[in-house]
Amino acid sequence: MTKLNALDELCDTPHTFLNVPHTHDATGARAAILGIPFDCGLHPFRIGSRQGPQSIRDQSRLMRTYNSELADFNPMARLKLVDCGNVRVTPSKVQESFAAIEKAVSIILKQGAVPVTMGGDGSVSLPQLRAVGKHHPDLAVIHIDSHTDTNTFQPGNEYNAGTQFTHAALEGCLDPHSSFHIGIRGTTYSQHILAHARSFGYRIVTLNALLDQGISNVVAELREQLKGRPVYLCFDMDVIDPSCAPGVAAPSWGGLTAREAIALLRMLEGFNLVAVDFNTVSPPHDINGMTASLAAALMFECLVLLCRQFDLAYPDPVPEFHY
Repeated sequence: MTKLNALDELCDTPHTFLNVPHTHDATGARAAILGIPFDCGLHPFRIGSRQGPQSIRDQSRLMRTYNSELADFNPMARLKLVDCGNVRVTPSKVQESFAAIEKAVSIILKQGAVPVTMGGDGSVSLPQLRAVGKHHPDLAVIHIDSHTDTNTFQPGNEYNAGTQFTHAALEGCLDPHSSFHIGIRGTTYSQHILAHARSFGYRIVTLNALLDQGISNVVAELREQLKGRPVYLCFDMDVIDPSCAPGVAAPSWGGLTAREAIALLRMLEGFNLVAVDFNTVSPPHDINGMTASLAAALMFECLVLLCRQFDLAYPDPVPEFHY
């Protein structure tokens, strides 16, 4: 094989998620990682989600390849997973950045891969929903978050990390009557936030309701409602309690534990996931990279889900062990 560059043997390649190959061509892959290093820059003192993608990549090096108990196979290899790098965006430049994000996600979808993205603040979900909604009509969303992100807005401040699902409903990117906001809790700046979300038809499962009803029972209801539908999975890390995920833009006490979050994702086996969106890891507010590390672990769980979805979770032959 001809060497492309004399430095190949001497220099490292860029850090990728779980050390998968770096490429801008996802053709032949079943899933592709995409970083979206964008935040609106509007929070008065917790700006930093733009640094989330690289922090998640760095912390993903703590992950191992196999889960011997539950998934004793290599999901990255089975999916032919690639890391497409980061979309070129400029934080706070909403319109031009959103256009670039939408185009990048559209290209990955057209190449036949499921985009698995790392934000960025929650606003990055809107351009992704625009792309995925065009590619998958009748799109439903499972939005796991402590906030509905379906806020009202004023002229001049239409786009921020709290209005993306308002715009998605108004633009017809998704079917709100079959879309769920799960894990909602905590304080808000405005009244009637839940009522505003419900006015579009969104289903809301507060964190109290989720724990009262039981995670498995709530997921069973989702499974009945969304059977066969294309599903966009959006996971905001602030649904997790700050004791487990301190590095987020808008922490809210009383959230899911890490164990509950992992269990919730594992229960989503059998859903038709057409896009996976993790957001709101803010490294400047993280502690020893624990939020980014947890995000990487949760993304690994989603890769296992995709393997099961594509019938790629078959066991490898067990070798004979000789000593």
